[in-house]
Amino acid sequence: QVQLVESGGGLVQAGGSLRLSCSVTAFTLDYYAIGWFRQAPGKEREFVAATTKRGDSSYYADSVKGRFTISRDNAKMTVYLPLNRLTSEDTAAYSCAARISALSTDNLLKYDYYYHDWGQGTQVTVSS
Repeated sequence: QVQLVESGGGLVQAGGSLRLSCSVTAFTLDYYAIGWFRQAPGKEREFVAATTKRGDSSYYADSVKGRFTISRDNAKMTVYLPLNRLTSEDTAAYSCAARISALSTDNLLKYDYYYHDWGQGTQVTVSS
């Protein structure tokens, strides 16, 4: 089992930036694809971004393309998600999730049911 801890959330003005981190406790991060999801109050959880085990492929929700860029440092056991040009629509609890995967491309990473371990989440609030 892998443990994930998110950090970096907070309160920011519209147009501002934050950088989220997902710190992973496991034997190695090399075997895990990592995804970011978010859930706003009263809404269903939605996909934000994902990266395959070595970062060969990245996937993004249309709403964040060009503003968020997922990256990973497997040596540091951490996956990053800088959030840029934030709007009130980005206000949500952001969670990272892990799935053991040997694939270099994987379109199923956009689906939350595909993951087997989740972090507790970090809140991002964007004031207008």
